[in-house]
Amino acid sequence: MATEIKTLNPQSVWGYFYELTQIPRPTGQMDAVVQYIVDFGNGLGLETQKDAVGNIIIRKPATPGFENRKVVTLQSHLDMVPQKNSDVLHDFMRDPIDAYVDGDWVRARGTTLGADNGIGVAMAMAALADTALRHGPLEALFTVDEEVGMDGANGLKPGFVRGEILLNCDSEEEGKLFVGCAGGADLNISFQYKEGLPFIEGDVAVRLFLSGLKGGHSGVDIHLGRANANKLMFRFLKEAVRDYGARLAFVSGGSLRNAIPREAEAVITLQKSNVEILWELVSDYQDLYRTEYAGVEEGISFTAEIADAPCVLIPEGIQDDLINSVEACQNGVVTMLHDFPGTVESSSNLAVVNSSEGLIEIKILARSSSESRKAALLSSLESVFSLAGAKVEYGGAYNGWQPDAASPILKTMERVYEGMYGQKPEVTVMHAGLECGIIQGVYPNMDMISFGPNLKHPHSPDEAVSVSSVGRVWEYLKSTLANIPIQ
Repeated sequence: MATEIKTLNPQSVWGYFYELTQIPRPTGQMDAVVQYIVDFGNGLGLETQKDAVGNIIIRKPATPGFENRKVVTLQSHLDMVPQKNSDVLHDFMRDPIDAYVDGDWVRARGTTLGADNGIGVAMAMAALADTALRHGPLEALFTVDEEVGMDGANGLKPGFVRGEILLNCDSEEEGKLFVGCAGGADLNISFQYKEGLPFIEGDVAVRLFLSGLKGGHSGVDIHLGRANANKLMFRFLKEAVRDYGARLAFVSGGSLRNAIPREAEAVITLQKSNVEILWELVSDYQDLYRTEYAGVEEGISFTAEIADAPCVLIPEGIQDDLINSVEACQNGVVTMLHDFPGTVESSSNLAVVNSSEGLIEIKILARSSSESRKAALLSSLESVFSLAGAKVEYGGAYNGWQPDAASPILKTMERVYEGMYGQKPEVTVMHAGLECGIIQGVYPNMDMISFGPNLKHPHSPDEAVSVSSVGRVWEYLKSTLANIPIQ
């Protein structure tokens, strides 16, 4: 039962996390969870404010004797990524998350869990509610709509936050202190045409479905080499069109710009004489993909079935330009960082491809911790699709967060960690986007660190968070707050 989550230790953190799982909070649907946080702050009798975009700040006075410490801001985002397996009936706009305990892990049945960033929110709430906690002046910043466009952070204004130190609780590897992150930008690509071509009488329509991929977070999981459903589907489509005369009527893959696409489907038409060989081709590609991704993807499924005849087909010229440009599009890791071995510097995620009448839309999220490399990657991607005759627009750009080697809070947190565990934490940068870079632009003098418990496979239905790790990170947070330097 999901309610057993409330009995996990620390009960304060898990109790608040359970309550968050009961509130639908996909990006863009923030009203209920914002009201929940406002009611929480007011219920504690703490100063609670909401800004114009929906961000909330809750302030808690210092523990007696700690009034001269620097002001700390705990920061987390309220929204979650809505991803589910195709066989799961779940309405993210209405249904609570069906979470459960699996040994040392908390998971959700067939959907994303929302530990990204629900655990960070729950820790901040627990810190605000804990009357035994030792800390200086404390505030918690809960931002909205982080997962698509970082709208909450982008809407922050000077003066709303008072903290001199920001502890971002949106990282996913215990024992690591993140001091920088990648920036990113969206490419919104479209192929437009006035009218499609009629279905050819006597041909057969076939529905293709690619599923069973792991997907995951397009930042923290991009280095794992997981398959991108859009790339696999279009690789197949190119051969089917070129060698067997297939015509494309419909294609759809992926749903979110920051999630590696796990599923894709297409409807093609072809002559009856080529249907049998198409079945063999689909089976061959399934075997090929399983071989190529052995040890990375265990459940790749590629199937075909007879479908109803489509009303129209995508014009042949548009079809060919679409297939060739998607095939040529860079996807995955592009460059690595030299200063932080094993860390991705730049990447591209071919996140969404979707066709409708007269329009084909493609969404790509490019990331880089180097602004110049990000610009170069965006230019390269733009060139591919522009050459194919598509319209390319930029959007959703956000800056990276540049490391500060002289960070006082970094030194404090290193010392606290070493005192608790007898070893130094790893100091590194994250390829995923964090709100720190945007917040730094509004509050340039704020000292920042990001940390958090072990969390696996965010942005996918395999998302899971470690129970024991949450307990250790909670103790680490409490010790950090007790050791914040004097102003």
